[in-house]
Amino acid sequence: MALTPEDVSRIAHLARLELHDAEHAAMLTQLNGFFSIVEQMSAVDTSGVEPLYTPLSAVSEVALRLRDDVATETDQRELNQRSAPAVEDGLFLVPKVIE
Repeated sequence: MALTPEDVSRIAHLARLELHDAEHAAMLTQLNGFFSIVEQMSAVDTSGVEPLYTPLSAVSEVALRLRDDVATETDQRELNQRSAPAVEDGLFLVPKVIE
């Protein structure tokens, strides 16, 4: 799947990036290179391969250091949201950016 210059223009618009002609061409090359790598990786059969939680576990046994999942900080939501321009029901409100 190769991107077109129009795709790059649309992505730049959504990301609110202003790209000059040279940057536009470089971005097209970089994005197509990235998607080429993703296609190569997707073509590899990984069935039966156990996922690694760390690359080191591929070469030696690694013991996980686990701790109890306990909240250690107090709730400071209201304090953290004081500077927000818009909040509703404890949630940040953000303007719509995708058309």
